[in-house]
Amino acid sequence: MRFFRILLCATAASLSSTSSFAAPDDSRLREIAAAPDAAELHTTIAALVGFGTRHTLSDPTSATRGIGAARNWVRARLEKISADCGQCLSVTAVSRSVTGERIPSLTEVVDVVAIQKGTEDPDRVVVITGHIDSRVSDILNSTADAPGADDDGSGVAVVLEAARILSRYKFPATIVYGVLSGEEQGLYGGKILAETAEEHRWRVEADLNNDIVGAVRGQNGVVDNTRLRVFSEGTRAVETADEARRRRFEGGEDDSASRNVARYAKAVAERYLANWTVVLIYRVDRYRRGGDHEAFNELGFPGVRFTENSEDYRHQHQDVRVESGIAYGDAIEYLDFAYLAKVTATNALAAAAMASAPPPPTGVKIAGAVSPDTRLSWTVSPGTAATTTYRVYWRDTASAAWTNFRDAGNADSLLLTNVVIDDYVFGVASVAPDGVESPVVFAGSAGAFWSP
Repeated sequence: MRFFRILLCATAASLSSTSSFAAPDDSRLREIAAAPDAAELHTTIAALVGFGTRHTLSDPTSATRGIGAARNWVRARLEKISADCGQCLSVTAVSRSVTGERIPSLTEVVDVVAIQKGTEDPDRVVVITGHIDSRVSDILNSTADAPGADDDGSGVAVVLEAARILSRYKFPATIVYGVLSGEEQGLYGGKILAETAEEHRWRVEADLNNDIVGAVRGQNGVVDNTRLRVFSEGTRAVETADEARRRRFEGGEDDSASRNVARYAKAVAERYLANWTVVLIYRVDRYRRGGDHEAFNELGFPGVRFTENSEDYRHQHQDVRVESGIAYGDAIEYLDFAYLAKVTATNALAAAAMASAPPPPTGVKIAGAVSPDTRLSWTVSPGTAATTTYRVYWRDTASAAWTNFRDAGNADSLLLTNVVIDDYVFGVASVAPDGVESPVVFAGSAGAFWSP
């Protein structure tokens, strides 16, 4: 069932110059936006902290302490959510045995995964992820208490709460909820899930990765409970040398699929959440740091990272202690659960909208050199219904948001008369009969969601 209307229809002239995602209210999106429960989020993180440490190398078999106990608790929670929706989730575990610089002996790294299969286009997948493992100052210390409330109990709480909310609905595309391990030891959990997606030939439309998303007070003392950062790659990790040469002349540095997923998440969240800003950060992750979404990027899948606006580094990767009156360690008392509820809503809204929309078009091309007009053309993606129509967007080259659009109906091309190709950035979105849209696909290989 497709039920979300996300954008205004075009004017009678089939042309708009308003900013995107300015739709009238949709009651179901409002319902999803209001659904995250701060108490549920607190319960999840308190339970995770209660396992003492969740270090990847900690005890995998204890029923009360360590990574194994924590994973078992998460799996039981997802199975309960599935039971509540009539077994709508397929809950499983995927794993690899790995060694590396931070894993000195062969260790099984396990992701807990719940799959909410799409009703019409099940091979198209939107993923929501967070990592369950925690750490202290010594990256190899697997026995000391490592509460990991924010890093990344907060991300796991987002995944579980999004599953609880979205499992009440049905979507044409599949939603995957991933609770990952091994992030602190080398981003292994993201690699395992991304490789699983590739092996199963999932058409991943986005990985929405949540890592350190629950606190509002920065180390500088600034408190901000109204902003969430989203990081996204600029140029695609799998870009070929020939594609890079074309991009250098044609543009697209700010229009990878990941970056347009970030724009999409920002637009829909800000439309349905009051006093809330999703800040676009044009960088794959924080400076010289990394996250599990990067493994999806490395395989050519769109992926972004959400992180709180104001970080306190004394509460990350630290032994729990007090020095000179300053508290260190990643404890639950530093979290803001009303803020985390809005982070959860941002994820749930973006995933619900994408999973309800038609798949983004492929093969989007542009022409119009030495001409006052610009022509765009595109190819229908697998899984696209015959009733799908298309919307062509453009914006100033220095603008972050898509600002202008013209509807193309069910055609596979559109001529924009008196719109000069040199002056704008262009893209195309797929539109369902009820108005729900896909993310915009930039015209050119730099913006492709999936390789040909």
